Amino acid sequence: MSKTIIHNLFKGDKTIWMVFFFLCLISITEVYSASSSLTYKGGAFWAPVLGHVGTIIVGVIFMVCTLNIPCKYFKLATPFLIILSIIMLLWVLAFGQSTNGAARWVSILGFHFQPSELAKGTVVLATAQILSGLQTEHGADKRAFQWILLLTGFFAVLIMMENLSTAMLLCITVVGMMFFGRIPKRQLLRLFAGVGAVAAFVLVMIFAIGDETKAEDPVKGKTEQVVKEKPNFFARLFHRADTWKARIEDFGSKDVPPQDVDLDKDGQKAHAAIAIASSNIIGVGPGNSVERDFLSQAFSDFIYAIIIEEMGIEGAIFVAALYIILLFRTGHIAGQCENNFPAFLAMGLAILLVTQALFNMLVAVGLVPVTGQPLPLISRGGSSMFFNCLYLGAILSVSRTAKKRGTETEKAVNTDQ
Repeated sequence: MSKTIIHNLFKGDKTIWMVFFFLCLISITEVYSASSSLTYKGGAFWAPVLGHVGTIIVGVIFMVCTLNIPCKYFKLATPFLIILSIIMLLWVLAFGQSTNGAARWVSILGFHFQPSELAKGTVVLATAQILSGLQTEHGADKRAFQWILLLTGFFAVLIMMENLSTAMLLCITVVGMMFFGRIPKRQLLRLFAGVGAVAAFVLVMIFAIGDETKAEDPVKGKTEQVVKEKPNFFARLFHRADTWKARIEDFGSKDVPPQDVDLDKDGQKAHAAIAIASSNIIGVGPGNSVERDFLSQAFSDFIYAIIIEEMGIEGAIFVAALYIILLFRTGHIAGQCENNFPAFLAMGLAILLVTQALFNMLVAVGLVPVTGQPLPLISRGGSSMFFNCLYLGAILSVSRTAKKRGTETEKAVNTDQ
């Protein structure tokens, strides 16, 4: 009886489930270790990790419910999700709660909700539907590129006003889906040229409007009401330019000798580097991190630095390998699909998760500017964990319910025999 219950709950590709299981184990261990600041503030030693375990359990419930929905029904939700995402993004711009200088959250019945998480999945779902609906024998129809560009551009502008890194993540994911969806190369080349022009414009506006001295200090919790000081349109659109400029200049600055590092100004970057250096390749062991007490986002944005400090290079490689396995296994699942929609959807969601993980890991080791992206399925967080579980549930639904190539032929052969 128990085996039947487990089999009914954990349906779908077993490799995806194993990756999820290991990510959850690492998440619980490292969040428990990295939540010293939350423990100190709350006065409860077990509260942060127990809350995180509860979040994972709810996420697993969402995951199981999603994987039991046949993937063909996901198409029906697309128009409703697009409308809901637009409403939520406009809501967060107008009434969102500020976190580290960015109005990224709304509160519904006491639950803090990040609309950009919903918008990311919605764009991936809609893009998969466009690519599959306009697919021909020679690749995607030219109209697919136009519709995808219009959809993604609209959502990216709404998201970037509060979270530039999430908008970039979404755009990279969609470009990956267009490659997978056989968009004509000529259109992709035009896209890259356009992206380069837009990126140059954004950088110019950031350095023209931004004032790095007014950037928020995530360690001390200080922020500036830049929008009120700069009422013109471009200033409102780039009202986080102060933070973006500070991060870009900090990343592009020359290496500073250890004795000259300003731990108040560059605390996150410096302590992440110290955590990695303190690992001594083999790591100090789970629960023995020192830098967790100094990194303000040790349990979220910089949890990968704590993983390296405690688990060493081997642990860091193992975590990275889990995401790589997830991507390639999803690619295998997509390759078996007879229909285009489930294949495009699964690959889009996998690219989204793995690209976000790559962003987080590169930030932790100091190879890209600070972005504020959590490590999927590992970092502590409510809405991000729930949506990541939903995304994995959709991939598992594809692995379980999508029509496989050669299925009808195999049935016919077995019948003849």
